[in-house]
Amino acid sequence: MLILRLLPCAQMFRYIGRIGLFAIARGSIEWTRVEEDCRRAIQLDHYSVKAHYMLGLALLQRKEYAEGVRELEKALDLGRGANPKGYMVEEIWQEIAKAKYLLWEHESTRRSWELQNLKEVCAAALKEKHFLDGSQMEGFVDESAKSTLDQLEALDRVFKKAAEDDSPTEVPDYLCCKITLDIFRDPVITPSGVTYERAVILDHLQKVGKFDPITRDPLYPSQLVPNLAIKEAVRAYLDAHGWAYKMD
Repeated sequence: MLILRLLPCAQMFRYIGRIGLFAIARGSIEWTRVEEDCRRAIQLDHYSVKAHYMLGLALLQRKEYAEGVRELEKALDLGRGANPKGYMVEEIWQEIAKAKYLLWEHESTRRSWELQNLKEVCAAALKEKHFLDGSQMEGFVDESAKSTLDQLEALDRVFKKAAEDDSPTEVPDYLCCKITLDIFRDPVITPSGVTYERAVILDHLQKVGKFDPITRDPLYPSQLVPNLAIKEAVRAYLDAHGWAYKMD
């Protein structure tokens, strides 16, 4: 019976192990084979962090960004559940951040071109209207010119406002960990009401001491609770400001 229970695990490692062998033997990864083996591995173990992670990378190689990011996010959730401080959690987050930044960069370039094109069309229409009005309103040329100038300035303000979301600024403090100063990925809140990045506060509790680094109150890992409100706020902010995915 033990052999029968272990057989699916052996099969899963057979598929996942090929990935490393491809990389070692050929000096590069055959992403098509990686995708095939990862899908087989997931059928055997839907909770395999490595299978979802490598499948996500394979899909990104095929420029299947949306599906690739979904697989990476599955791997991230599974990894956080198994080991919040594990190296793979950080590695997976970095791949997600790179993919989403690339998506934002592509979309931002498209939006910028569309806004600039629309602005030029609107400005040309205003100038043409000014020319037509000037030919029909003798004695009111100065007034017409001032009105057109005001409209062009208003147009410029409108398009600058429209482009603000794609213009990098400072991330709001309340969305950043008080220890790392980086935007939250997996925020948890302490009984004192202070929110930290989970892996960072767990590392502090393990290596420095069982106390809150800001309030100095006693603190234990079991007291940390996911801050779902901040997590959702971070998600909404990143959806609107994709440039914030860029890592130094």
